[in-house]
Amino acid sequence: MGKSIMELLAALPEEERLAAMQGLDPEGLVWDWSVWARPEQLPPNEDWNVWLVLAGRGFGKTRLAAEWVREQAKYTNTGQRRFALVARTAADVRDVIVEGESGIMNVSPPSEKPLYEPSKRRLTWPNGNTATLFTADEPDGLRGPQFTHAWGDEIAAWRQTPDAAGMTAFDNLRVGTRLGSNPQILCTTTPKRVPLLYKLIEESRTDKAGGSKVVVTRGSTLDNAGNLSGAYLDTIMGVYEGTTLARQELYGEMLDDVEGALWNEEMVEAAREAVYPHTTPLRVIGVDPSVAENPRDECGIVVCAATAEPDLYKRNAWVLEDASIHGSPDTWARRVVEMARKWGCPVVAEVNQGGALVRNAILSIDPTIKVLEVHSKYGKALRAEPVVLAYEQGRVHHVGYHQDLESQMYSWIPESSSKSPDRVDALVHAMTALLIKPPPGFSGGKLRAKSFADRKMGVASPNTGRVGRVFRVR
Repeated sequence: MGKSIMELLAALPEEERLAAMQGLDPEGLVWDWSVWARPEQLPPNEDWNVWLVLAGRGFGKTRLAAEWVREQAKYTNTGQRRFALVARTAADVRDVIVEGESGIMNVSPPSEKPLYEPSKRRLTWPNGNTATLFTADEPDGLRGPQFTHAWGDEIAAWRQTPDAAGMTAFDNLRVGTRLGSNPQILCTTTPKRVPLLYKLIEESRTDKAGGSKVVVTRGSTLDNAGNLSGAYLDTIMGVYEGTTLARQELYGEMLDDVEGALWNEEMVEAAREAVYPHTTPLRVIGVDPSVAENPRDECGIVVCAATAEPDLYKRNAWVLEDASIHGSPDTWARRVVEMARKWGCPVVAEVNQGGALVRNAILSIDPTIKVLEVHSKYGKALRAEPVVLAYEQGRVHHVGYHQDLESQMYSWIPESSSKSPDRVDALVHAMTALLIKPPPGFSGGKLRAKSFADRKMGVASPNTGRVGRVFRVR
């Protein structure tokens, strides 16, 4: 990738650099994005309706998009411009798009800074152009309004579940961005294997005369190395270099099925459902705690439900919500309590590392929540194998899309992954409680005859009176 004008100037000998900058206004340079942007951070020269920036974390996607909005908001000669600013949650819109370090308010000089009215979810520029803030978690909110321009942040993380009319948040955004002679949508995201990205990438490869024009820009964290601290790069590359997670999160690659991973996209997609059958009697929240005050990993929090046949191998289960969060025990305990109240179900949590911390953290907030503790005697891969079998049998259904959870499922290789799969662990705890071995105190049904291997694992055999399957680490 190329360098910005300022990076090229910085590399010149001092005399040449001073000569090149002679007569330039230092104050003006601070706000001149064209001299700070790398070539790939500037809009494509070709005509486009959708510009998809598919790049790793730290690439500069937010700054790129905020500067694009700022530039487009300057224009008045083609009538009023109306922008839609959309992120996954309301907090993301506020904390990233609007008020973030690289957000619209901070990249705008005082003379161009828009008026921000949080209560109205609106930005108004001095020339009268406006932007309305939306959350992708509420796709119906994008139904009706019309826009000339739009910015969708981290679109791969948006919920892909359609609304009552069968439209996702991105569908509604695309239909609504229709004003003016050349309506445009800028999409910024770290890649994840979701249908929306595959669809846009396929559109970019197809020449549709007179139709939609999708242009894709790709990039990695290292492209922006000049603006990232050496300590950060050393740490992030030292921890993740050589892993599939690095290929996706740092290098911005769309991954295929990963050899050695327990799950693959095909087995999840085959049983995915758009609607949760609310008649299922069993629900549980799987929790994989992070016990440190400043943890490196997230606390996995996954809500699942299942039917209640006495024979566990006959049950079907659903993944309802991934509420995993990064934070201290107090932070994740509050999220667990929020989920327990929302779904009206108990919590099953691993206590190997945290001991009484997990139970105490949750019950100190709400003592009425039932916490079921599990002690893991076996490795993560061995515990996951029976759950993977249920996926292979088509008995586990994801309701909608859970991008971060699924990304971890598809990329976790037990034999070579050093990072703890927090979301996967929470999923395995919940599914084990529903389908494999209900913990004491949880109404989980009657176990069938078990083989020696099953007794060792404590799982129900899918056959009556027959030798059960031996689960081996692959």
